[in-house]
Amino acid sequence: MELKIEKLVYGGDGLARLSADAHGRGKTVFLPYVLPGERVEASLLQGSTGFARARLNEVLSPAAERIVPECPYFGRCGGCQYQHIAYEAQLRYKAEILRETLRRTAKLELGVEVQTHASQPWRYRNRTRMHVRHSPDFALGYFRANSHELLTVESCPISSPLINQGISAFWELGRIGKVPSAVHGLQFFANHNDQAMLLELYVRPEDERGKLTEFARAVMAQVPAITGAVLFVASPVEDESRQLAPLSAIHTGPSTAIGADHLFYHAAGHDYRVSGGSFFQTNRHLVDELLNVATDGVQGQTAFDLYAGVGLFTVPLARKFGTVIAVEASPHAVGDFLQKQAKQYQPDFILLDPPRSGLGERATTALCRTAAKVVTFVSCDPATLSRDLQLLLESGFRVEQAHLFDLFPQTAHMETVLRLVR
Repeated sequence: MELKIEKLVYGGDGLARLSADAHGRGKTVFLPYVLPGERVEASLLQGSTGFARARLNEVLSPAAERIVPECPYFGRCGGCQYQHIAYEAQLRYKAEILRETLRRTAKLELGVEVQTHASQPWRYRNRTRMHVRHSPDFALGYFRANSHELLTVESCPISSPLINQGISAFWELGRIGKVPSAVHGLQFFANHNDQAMLLELYVRPEDERGKLTEFARAVMAQVPAITGAVLFVASPVEDESRQLAPLSAIHTGPSTAIGADHLFYHAAGHDYRVSGGSFFQTNRHLVDELLNVATDGVQGQTAFDLYAGVGLFTVPLARKFGTVIAVEASPHAVGDFLQKQAKQYQPDFILLDPPRSGLGERATTALCRTAAKVVTFVSCDPATLSRDLQLLLESGFRVEQAHLFDLFPQTAHMETVLRLVR
């Protein structure tokens, strides 16, 4: 069938409509790799009462912003959704999607400009996670889009040059049978200047410790910039269930280090000690700018840094406040702190950077009851941001600043920083 694309929606798909029904409105259709205004030929894949999904067959009239994707895996790999869109247009569409999501879910019409912070569009990732297959032959790669089927990948143009060296070394060792069968996944984490790297290996709970140690040392010998390897024991199913979101790096299972178990990452004038399994921002070009914007213009006696992780925001806040209380990146810890302990403090400022699942009603309600007049809300999901923001707005907060950080070019992901005041 032929479809006219109306707009892009959060998640990467384009929205079109089937011919109008008896009620005068056509069923909504979602399909990937399209642009607003394009006429395309598509095939329906599945439908429900309210919407249908389709596969793009051919672009009949391309938009002016359409470009040739740089990556040979684009369209099959589940990692990127926007490589067919010129980078400047990606930023514009993301800002539009953010505004529409806030309007639809939070009932908020932003009265301020969305300030966009662009990244270098390629080779920006400092952290890349991949899956390993051993049978019928060795393979390393990502999952195909919307599946758990492995797509063989030998290079990744959104990952840093050092990470791509690591990918190449892994392939070389895999082709000669040097990767132990216990290894089912891996993650590379490179430092701020792409000169040092930590390797995380996700291994089945079978005893191949000698082989794993030998293999880790072989990788480190082949790529001297890898200063250590950290082994996490979990079955592939258990490991996937522990991934809080596609971009999460938190792993709570038991670990063993071969060489260094951490990496030092320099950001905004500070050195952060990031252990294997810990979360750290993924874009190696925008960390400093993110820190500066999130903490700009605030000062006082007491600040809360909620979902603090390695203390990325805690350290710069310590220069501006007499006391900074950092609460770890566990939603339960944040909720308990806000409900049971926060009342004994009178925070001047709260910074929160929750996981993709957002704050949730419990933590948001408790946050509204604090004395804070200023809140910086850092969010990686506009849908959960909008849900949580609705309660904050009802309690008297208003949006003073809105920033869109493009931490993930070529993908539909976006990072939002809102400054709220009351």
